[in-house]
Amino acid sequence: MPGLLRFLFVIYCVEAGIFLVVVPWSLSWERLMRTMATPGLGELLLAPTFRGAIAGFGLVHLVWGTHDLLSLIKQRRSRDDVRA
Repeated sequence: MPGLLRFLFVIYCVEAGIFLVVVPWSLSWERLMRTMATPGLGELLLAPTFRGAIAGFGLVHLVWGTHDLLSLIKQRRSRDDVRA
C-alpha cells in the first residue's frame, strides 16, 4: 500500500505542477482575477511577479514528483534485484 500512495502522490505532484505552471499565464486566469478580486487585489494577482511565484511553486511540485518517482523506481529495481 505505501507504494501505491507514493505513486498517487507523484501523480498529484505532476498534475498540480503542470496546472500551477500553465494556468497563471492563461487568459482564463486574467478573466477570473479581474472579475473576482477587488481592483487593488486584482492588480496584484495579475502582476508578473505573483504569476511567476505561482509558476515557481508549480516547478517545485514537478521537481518533487520527479524525485519521488525516480526514488520509487530505484527502490523497486533494487527490490527486484534482491529477488533475482
